[in-house]
Amino acid sequence: MLTPQNGNVSAMPLQEFVLDGFAGDPQTQALLFALFLALYVVAILGNLTMIVVITLDARLHFPMYFFLKNLSFVDLCYSSVIYPKALANFLSSSKVITFAGCATQFFFFSMLVTTEGFLLAVMAYDRFMAICSPLRYPISMCPSVCACLVLGCYCGGSFNSIVQTPLTFTLPFCGSNHIDHFHCDVPPLLKLACADTMTNELVMFGLSGLIIMGTTLVVLVSYGYITVTILRMSSGEGRHKLFSTCGSHMTAVSLFYGTLFVMYAQPGAVESMEQGKVVSVFYTLVIPMLNPLVYSLRNKDVKDALWRLGQKHTAK
Repeated sequence: MLTPQNGNVSAMPLQEFVLDGFAGDPQTQALLFALFLALYVVAILGNLTMIVVITLDARLHFPMYFFLKNLSFVDLCYSSVIYPKALANFLSSSKVITFAGCATQFFFFSMLVTTEGFLLAVMAYDRFMAICSPLRYPISMCPSVCACLVLGCYCGGSFNSIVQTPLTFTLPFCGSNHIDHFHCDVPPLLKLACADTMTNELVMFGLSGLIIMGTTLVVLVSYGYITVTILRMSSGEGRHKLFSTCGSHMTAVSLFYGTLFVMYAQPGAVESMEQGKVVSVFYTLVIPMLNPLVYSLRNKDVKDALWRLGQKHTAK
C-alpha cells in the first residue's frame, strides 16, 4: 500500500486482503449462502462416508478403493480450505483475510488441487491395469506400489504449491487490497500487484499446462486401451457395465481438467475474474460433491459395504 513518508512515497507491505466474493444485495448473499452451504454439506458427508466405509470394510481393501479413499480425503480437505471462510463472508460486511491467512489458504488449496489431478491420472492407470492386464494386476499394483503412487501425487502437489506460493506472495501489493474472488488464488492476486507479473504468469501457465496436459494424456491413453479391451469382450452385459462406469469417470475427469485449464492454463485466464469465480465453484465445490456419487456410491461393492455397516449398527 502506498504511504507518504518524509515527503516520499514508499511501499508498505499489506497486512490484510478483502475477499470481494460474489456481488449482490443482502437477499442475494443469503440465497448464495444457503446454496453453497447445502453443496458443501453434501460434499463433506459424501466424502466422509466414503472414507469411513472404505476404512472399516475389509472387503474394500484393494487398490481401487485405496485410491478412492485418498481422492475423498483430498476433496474433503481442499473444499474445507476454502468454503468455511467463503460462507462466513456471505454473512459478513468486512470479508477480511490476513496476508498470512491468504498465503496459507492458497498454499494448501494449490497443493491439494494439484494432488487431485495426479490422483485422477493414477486411478485411470489403475483401471487400465485391472481391465487390460488382470493377471499381472496383483503384482503390478501391490500395496507398496500403490503407496508410492499416492505419495508421488502428494509430492507433485507440494512441489507446485512450493513454487507458486512464494512466487505470488513476494510480489509487491501496493494498490487496492480487494481480491475480486471468493478465495485467494493466483489470477486475482496478480491483478493487485504493482510490478511486472509476466514471470508469474509464464510459470502459472507453463507449470499448470504441463501438469494438466501430462495427467490428461495418462487418462486418455489409459481409457483408450480400456475401451479397446471392452470392445473385444464377448459379453454384452459386461461391455455395457464397463462402458457405463468408464463413461461416468471420464465425465468427472473432463469436468475437473477442463475447468482447471480454463482457469490456469490459457492466457485469457487472468483477465476474466467473473468467469473465473463461476469456474472455480465447479472444481472447488461441485466436483468434490459429485466425485463420491460418480466413483463410489453408484458402485455395488460400496452399496453392499454400506448395507453391512448398517446391519452391524442395527445389531448393536
